[in-house]
Amino acid sequence: MSINKDPILKDGDRCTVIAGTHKGKSGLVRDINLSKTRHITITVVQDNGVRFKTLGRNVLKQHSQ
Repeated sequence: MSINKDPILKDGDRCTVIAGTHKGKSGLVRDINLSKTRHITITVVQDNGVRFKTLGRNVLKQHSQ
């Protein structure tokens, strides 16, 4: 399992979850926060509207071509 050490994410970026409970899911990044323990948390909104929270280090930004 490879974990993204320094994700550069912005609100509205497309991403794919590469680790954790939601591995394999993808969607748009929303609501980026820094927790009290200094971890980046994000909300991902899937194409079907389902939302879930995950750590920023568990996602990879998808590049548009």
